[in-house]
Amino acid sequence: MPKTNFDAEREYSDDRFTARGLFKSDRMKVVCGYFEPGQFIPVHAPGSDVAVHVQSGSGLVREGETDHDVSPGDVVVVPADEKRGVKAADDERLEALLVTAPPPTDAEHDPVREGLRRAEFEP
Repeated sequence: MPKTNFDAEREYSDDRFTARGLFKSDRMKVVCGYFEPGQFIPVHAPGSDVAVHVQSGSGLVREGETDHDVSPGDVVVVPADEKRGVKAADDERLEALLVTAPPPTDAEHDPVREGLRRAEFEP
């Protein structure tokens, strides 16, 4: 993958958060996430580790039973099989880099799809 940055990848949707895939192998997945105010990745617990680095904006990252308020420069790491979710603040966009290892399976993302369908952060 050629060099890129948040500005070049930036894409927002009124319907749900936008994930711009930068890299994927059998060992790792790298995504830029773009969230309008209040948008989220629903809470789920896949069998992969994830590191979330906030580029801009504010929101929260769920790590197990803990909600971390996040702002630019913050990093939250959530180990495999722990509940996690990401949500933009209600009044501000959020941009974050998400690095997942190994990439979650399609079945592990079923709770994400269901939460988005129901518009629920905690399905």
